[in-house]
Amino acid sequence: MKEIATSCSDAIKGIHDGATIMVGGFGLVGIPEQLLIALADSGIRNLTVISNNCGVDDWGLGLLLRNRQITKIIASYVGENKEFERQVLSGEIIAELVPQGTLAERIRAGGAGIPAFYTPAGVGTLLAEDRETRVFNDTEYVLEHALTADFSLIRAYQSDRMGNLVYHKTARNFNPIMAAAGKTTIVETEQLVETGELDPDRVHTPGIYVQKLIRAVQQKRIERLTTR
Repeated sequence: MKEIATSCSDAIKGIHDGATIMVGGFGLVGIPEQLLIALADSGIRNLTVISNNCGVDDWGLGLLLRNRQITKIIASYVGENKEFERQVLSGEIIAELVPQGTLAERIRAGGAGIPAFYTPAGVGTLLAEDRETRVFNDTEYVLEHALTADFSLIRAYQSDRMGNLVYHKTARNFNPIMAAAGKTTIVETEQLVETGELDPDRVHTPGIYVQKLIRAVQQKRIERLTTR
């Protein structure tokens, strides 16, 4: 049985100033939005955030940006957040941009205990400057180091009380690999079911990677609404 928090503020207890956190999601899909609200309300500062992107100005990780709670972010895409752009250009925040596939593999490697790997992505660009490279089969590769975090904040569709997780369609995105790469994984789940109710063949993340659960209802905002 995993620890089941009574509130999102209870769920994030233990996250401290200066922590490194991974945050699941792609755009606003699959983000642990209620945990992020609790983190924004907590006043915790000097966070290093690893996420595909940084939400939008008034939602998701954008709430933490607005509060100046993030010192550094490692991400692959920043285009939907004007406040993020402003803070980067003014030097208020450190941004490490990583090709999306490389970011995913760095996180997956961290969860698998692989310290580093070589990839052709970024060779010959500014991303590879002052970095170790090697040639394999006449192709140049750049060394990338794995990523891990003190805490991973994850969004799931279903969880049982043992922490076995099921994601909903594309909301799976970065969540499974981040769940494996965090020392402490905190899961915000839409449905909490009894142990044995989940079909084992449908489980995407085994409960061994999960330390804490909170059942929370999402708003599920649309990042960019387009109508005729």
